[in-house]
Amino acid sequence: MSNKDKKIIRCAIYTRKSSEEGLEQDFNSLDAQREACENYIKSQQHEGWIIVEKQYNDGGFSGGTLERPAIKELFKDIEAGKIDIVVVYKVDRLTRSLMDFSKIVELFDRQNASFVSITQHFNTTTSMGRLTLNILLSFAQFEREVTGERIRDKFAASKKKGMWMGGNVPIGYKCEERKLLLDSKHIKTVKTIFEKYLEFKTILKVKKYLDNSNIKSKAGNNFSKGNLYQILKNKIYIGLIHHKGNYYDGEHQGIIDKEVFEKVQRLIEQNRNNNKNCKYAKSASLLASKLFDDKNNRMMPSHSNKGKKRYRYYVSQTITQGKQNNLCSMDKIPAGEIEKFICSEIAYFLKQEENIQKYLNDISIIKQKEIFKKIKELKLSNIQIRSVLSRINLNKNNLKIFICEDGIERFLESLINSKESLKEASANSAKTISIQKDIKISRTARKGNALILNGEKNIKNVDTILINAIAKSYRWNKMLKTGKVKSIKEIAKLETEYCLDHIKKTIRLNILSPRIVESILKGTQAPELSLQKLYKLKTLNWKEQEQLLN
Repeated sequence: MSNKDKKIIRCAIYTRKSSEEGLEQDFNSLDAQREACENYIKSQQHEGWIIVEKQYNDGGFSGGTLERPAIKELFKDIEAGKIDIVVVYKVDRLTRSLMDFSKIVELFDRQNASFVSITQHFNTTTSMGRLTLNILLSFAQFEREVTGERIRDKFAASKKKGMWMGGNVPIGYKCEERKLLLDSKHIKTVKTIFEKYLEFKTILKVKKYLDNSNIKSKAGNNFSKGNLYQILKNKIYIGLIHHKGNYYDGEHQGIIDKEVFEKVQRLIEQNRNNNKNCKYAKSASLLASKLFDDKNNRMMPSHSNKGKKRYRYYVSQTITQGKQNNLCSMDKIPAGEIEKFICSEIAYFLKQEENIQKYLNDISIIKQKEIFKKIKELKLSNIQIRSVLSRINLNKNNLKIFICEDGIERFLESLINSKESLKEASANSAKTISIQKDIKISRTARKGNALILNGEKNIKNVDTILINAIAKSYRWNKMLKTGKVKSIKEIAKLETEYCLDHIKKTIRLNILSPRIVESILKGTQAPELSLQKLYKLKTLNWKEQEQLLN
């Protein structure tokens, strides 16, 4: 190989002397180190080695630290890609610390650089040099682990004595000379949080109270629900220090009485159990963790009770967590409405052979026919729905249903094997099929709750007040016909939110012409049609009704 074809290897010489004694001489120890290194590099010229003119000399600096000007300059040039090999007289000229030595080697590895010790035959450009290096690094790792164990033992011993060992200082305290001291500025805030939780019983109401009262965190921000839970569950407020599952009496003064703290913990546990019971109850929300609003906030299951009746909803986190800066177009929707709609769409999708055929290609024709037959007769269970449903993105004009492809395969296999093989599809499934549906969502007059009317595009003037009145009329008439009640007065006793006069007027709407009812359901009725006009209809003749109502 000609000299022109050889790769140029740039070699920097590093020299160090611990004391300043003799540095004033014309030819000192640093010069001797450099001369020896230069001679070695010249002996390797046939390999393409050349000397970098810049000198890196640390005179009067200890090898026990990396706080040396020349070595810092050397590291800087290595990182800039200006050096390929560092040549030293001995390894201890670089450092006397195994910990520092491992850091230097990590830097060299990152930049594809090597180093050579000319008197110890230590050369990381060779396999033997790298073996020696690994042995040294093993000792450095051992040193690090032993040091870590000592630190952890000291940390645990200090915690057992109740000492504050650092970390985020909780609100209500300040840290001075490694001790927790009461912070008079925020003590009242901590006490207020505990008191209001016992008063309101829910975190959301506490958060709203704090926001409305302009009570802020140490950073000057509104408290989040997560912040409040951390405060309410933190035993540091009753004078304890935590370490690996154990609590020790702290040196600091508590802010909250133990009796108050224990009451709060019982209430938190009670609320947690109530939520857990709701999750696994018969009326468990089918779309829990699957439904998202148009700002990508989860819509959480919620409910309200009126008498013995429970009304279920999905409510956006913009409401449950008070995210007023991230408002969405649809923050609340009746659970029954959306669940019924989603179930029908998924059932329709799965019953179309062309949608599932590609997942059955590896199954015998006999089993394929068995699956198709079972699907057509099948009434999907909640487990089956959640096994294929990845997520739903909802806004007031349309919704997108994402069906998990892996979930479809497991669902089809379960039809000929066992339902136990089913598991829930993730809301972040990688492989999904999306179905977009244009829908008409309107808000009812009462409480502003959202109502899915249907998925048609041609809905124009839907009046949910009229629709609800007709629905109540049909339901109350059915109660009379089936003998569930014997009179309108008995209906009034059951439906306590409606007065007797309202029930009498509404129940007569079953006399309406089918064409009038159909137009109301489709939203094509005359714009001026009102509930009061329907109440005033006296004639039983359908044609006359239609003429009167235009």
